[in-house]
Amino acid sequence: MNLAVESPYILVALLLLLLPLFSSSMRHSPHPYVSLIPTDALSTVILGAVRVLSALTIIALVLGLAGLHQTQQSHERIGFGANIVLLIDRSNSMDTTFAGKTPDGLDESKSIAAKRLLTEFIQKRPHDRIGVAAYSTAPLFVLPLTENKQAIQAAINSISLPALAYTNISKGLGMALSFFDKSELTGSRIVLLVSDGAAAIDHDSDLKLRQLFAQQNVRLYWIFLRTPNGQGLYDLPQDSRDDNNQAMPERYLHLFFSSLDIPYQAYQAENLDAMQKAIEDINRLEQSPLHYLERIPKDDLSVACYLWATLGLLLLLVVKGCEVKV
Repeated sequence: MNLAVESPYILVALLLLLLPLFSSSMRHSPHPYVSLIPTDALSTVILGAVRVLSALTIIALVLGLAGLHQTQQSHERIGFGANIVLLIDRSNSMDTTFAGKTPDGLDESKSIAAKRLLTEFIQKRPHDRIGVAAYSTAPLFVLPLTENKQAIQAAINSISLPALAYTNISKGLGMALSFFDKSELTGSRIVLLVSDGAAAIDHDSDLKLRQLFAQQNVRLYWIFLRTPNGQGLYDLPQDSRDDNNQAMPERYLHLFFSSLDIPYQAYQAENLDAMQKAIEDINRLEQSPLHYLERIPKDDLSVACYLWATLGLLLLLVVKGCEVKV
């Protein structure tokens, strides 16, 4: 147990614990010569116990004031899973249903469906380290890679908040890849992209993303939530003039991912069942050995010190109240 205090200078007050050891708070006897009274072993034991209790009470109170705590620790963990960054599209279109309509209470929006299925996904993967990022007009940092399932769940819940306007996929991908900058990460590195659309990637972003994907050794999965009659990943233009990344951003983003020379898999989901099957497939594929250090946060012990000090004071008051008055 690694213990520390917030305010070390307060520990000087521990010198006060010497007071009850060399003086007694008991009532002084009015008799001029108490040596004639026979020695009482029980009284001697009680007096010693009271002095020790007084010293311990002072210690507990001083440690509470000093801010006693257990420092952050790390524990080695070994399991089967991966380091996964969930990259969530938060453009306005994610708040519509798979039919492209405003939710009416019967059909849920794509963002709500994604939140529910991703929740089931993380519950099935107890050893994963998961981070969460989102993007719309700008990238949104939500949660760094962590094994804390409560924090992950809270981050996933946030994707159902009101969406923003546009889709800036290149900035979102750049942020997702930055989660893997720490060299000590072991095991598979995965970016799981969930979106219902795409946007054109400019030349400079194209070069930068290619470099980042090559450096980070990342596997990429894209769950594309396609709206019926909308453009798909594999659609070909009827007019050759429309064969460009401005007119068909989804097709060209898929081609860009396919050209990265990394493990890449796209899932075109046109309904809730297809989306669930895609997530189940990813869950089945990514079960590699994973070795990591679990960080346990600082534990504040000052409250426990105050409780022990309060208990000690109450016991001392009881002893004082039992004192015989003559």
